[in-house]
Amino acid sequence: MKKILIIILFFNLSYSHVYSIEPEVFIQSTVNRASQILSKNILKEEKINELKIIAAETVDIRGVGFYSLGSTRKNLNDKEKRIYFDLFENYFLKSFSSRLSEYTNPKIKVQGKKVINKNYTIVNSLLIGTPDRPEVKIDWRVYTKNPDDPLIRDLIIEGLSLARTQKEEFASILNSNDGDINVLFKTLENFTKN
Repeated sequence: MKKILIIILFFNLSYSHVYSIEPEVFIQSTVNRASQILSKNILKEEKINELKIIAAETVDIRGVGFYSLGSTRKNLNDKEKRIYFDLFENYFLKSFSSRLSEYTNPKIKVQGKKVINKNYTIVNSLLIGTPDRPEVKIDWRVYTKNPDDPLIRDLIIEGLSLARTQKEEFASILNSNDGDINVLFKTLENFTKN
């Protein structure tokens, strides 16, 4: 227990990669970092910028992005893949940080983990309820192929996968526009501009 607390403290003070960090320690330290930012008395824009840094370091944005594109990704050429990833990265970071910045000092407690295989572990956690907000069950899908560099691939909030929801939204946009990838590009671009 003492060893885990030392690792968490080190992880919070300087985010350098801790070798073979356990997925549950990785998630708890990540949410602790976010919580520290959200409890700061700084402007919302500053919080958003700091949260973007955490997301860029801890989320497999490329993996989430290509998963969200579904089978359409197989039809893209290299140039379209580069355009899509750049747009998706900006979209994801803005969406993630803007939503999270609405919370003030959320307390998330890691409760356990389930190893799916050598590449994936599900970390179970609970967003502690307050008088203004009920408790929320959050499961984190952590990509552990490289144990020195675990990455978040999905959040499952009360059983609802955010990655799957996003994939369905993108599929709806593409299906409504005869699979025209440029319409999706424009949608992502417009979101980041607003």
